[in-house]
Amino acid sequence: MPMGDSFALNDIAHTIQLAMAPCFLLTAIGAMLNMLTGRLARVIDRSRWIEQNFTAKNDPAHPYQVQQLRWIDERMRHANGALILCTISAVLICIVIAGLFTAVLFDLALAQPIAIIFVLAMLLLIAGLGLFLYEVRIAVHATRIQDELLERE
Repeated sequence: MPMGDSFALNDIAHTIQLAMAPCFLLTAIGAMLNMLTGRLARVIDRSRWIEQNFTAKNDPAHPYQVQQLRWIDERMRHANGALILCTISAVLICIVIAGLFTAVLFDLALAQPIAIIFVLAMLLLIAGLGLFLYEVRIAVHATRIQDELLERE
C-alpha cells in the first residue's frame, strides 16, 4: 500500500469519527420529527372530530367548540413550523456530514463553511424546539378541564 493511500485511509477514519456526533444529532432530530408528526396527526384528528360534531351558533357548546378550533389551528401552525425548522436543520446536518467527507476526499478547505452550516442547523433546531415548546403550552392551556366538569365547591 503506498504511503499516500495510508494517509488517506487514516483521514477517512478520522472523518468518520468526526461525523459520528452529527450522525447522533441527526438521529435525535429524526426522533423529534417523528414525535412532532405524531402530535400534528392527533391535533388534526381532534379538529376533524370537532368539525364533524360542530353545533349551531345557538347551542351552548358552540363557543367552546370555536375556541377549541382556534387553539387547534394555532397548534397546527406551530407544530408545522417546528417540523419545517427541524427538517431544514436535519438537511443541514446531512450537508455538514457530506461536507466533512468532501473536504477530506478532495483536500478542500471547507472548515469555515461547514462550521457556519452547523451553527445555522443548531439555530434552526433551537427555533424548532421553541415552536414545539409554545405548541405544548397551547395544548396544555387548551386541554384544561372545565371547572364545571370538576364539580369543585
